[in-house]
Order: sequence, then C-alpha cells, then structure tokens
Amino acid sequence: MDLDALRREQHKRRLSWMPWLYFVLKPRHRGWAEAWQQEVQALLMELETVTIAQGCFVAPEARIFAEPGRTVALGPGCSIAAEAFVHGPVTLGPRVSLNARVSLDGGAAGIRVGEGTRIASGATLYAFDHGLAPDRPVRDQPVTSRGINVGADVWIGANAGVTDGVTIGDHAVVGMGAVVTRDVPPWAIVGGVPARVLGDRRERPRSGMPGGWEPGDQG
Repeated sequence: MDLDALRREQHKRRLSWMPWLYFVLKPRHRGWAEAWQQEVQALLMELETVTIAQGCFVAPEARIFAEPGRTVALGPGCSIAAEAFVHGPVTLGPRVSLNARVSLDGGAAGIRVGEGTRIASGATLYAFDHGLAPDRPVRDQPVTSRGINVGADVWIGANAGVTDGVTIGDHAVVGMGAVVTRDVPPWAIVGGVPARVLGDRRERPRSGMPGGWEPGDQG
C-alpha cells in the first residue's frame, strides 16, 4: 500500500474516533469520505434493522445491533464513534453525537435521545434492570424495562451512567462520572453518585459566541 493510501486509512481512523471532524472536512477529503460512509451505512442497514437519515457518520468500528422489533433509528446529522455499543430499541434525534465507547442498551422499552444532544466517551445508558429478590440468583431474576428519555441539547459527560426509568430534561448537563438514578429537570447541571442538582445552565454567563458556534462539538 502506498503512502497516500496509508494516509487515507489513518484519516479514516481519525474520523472514527473523532467524528466531529467529518462534518468540517475540507473539499479534497469530502468526496472519498462520503463515499466511504455510504458504503459503511448501506452494509449496516442491510445486516441490521437500522434506519439512517442523511448526513450521518457511523464509524465502522461501532457495534450496532438491532434485531427485528428493536430498531435503531438515526436522525439527520447524527454521529456514532468507534467502539460505541448500541442495542435497540434506540432512537436518536437530529444531530445527536455518541462518542467513543458509549454504551446504549434500549432494553424492551427503549432509549430516546433529543436533538443536538452530546453523549461523551464512556457514558452508559441502560434501559433495563434486574430484580433483587433474595430467593434466587441474580441470573434468574426477572428483567424489567421502563425506558430512558433524554431531551434536546443535553450534554452527558464522560463515563456518566443513566439508569432505567430516568428522564433528562432539555438543556441539562450531566457531569463526568455521575450516576443518574432519578429524573433531571430541564436546564439542570447534575453531578455525583448518585447525581444531584448542582446548578442551572441559565445562571451561567453568556458565551458571547455567534449563533453558528456549537458548544460541546467535541463531546
């Protein structure tokens, strides 16, 4: 393989681990990158019950499983990075990003994520739970599922966890390493184990950035 081909393979790896770079590619890279993504996404939709809207990025190293009845649906402009694990039912709204090694398992009731939400590396959302009755082993316990709902414009920090039955309101922020076991109000900033409200985004200083700038693009 010649040096130019090796550089292209390296560029693909870079995009897989840092998908936000895909959306700002220079014109000389745009053509081959879009063709590559069309191939990756077409194969995934052929193999699994997955729907992918226009303008998405899916790393070939992502692990997406969607057997019939457990659909995974990606809205326009979504991105899923390398070594993410997604098991349906999962619905991602427009421009949702899942960074490297994120884990989403929809259980039976599903996970729904609103527009523009960022889920950082290593975060885990599991929409199911095991029973804890003392009269049988955990492996034999019944499994329940209530679902997880994440609003629009939410930032879930690296290595945070969200348990079954939780709703996270629009514009909320979940701090790095937090474990969310109860509902999070809109605009709240939460952190800790278990997570508790630490502040309100509306009380933070204005960024002063132009409207086209997108906070948290790097997850």
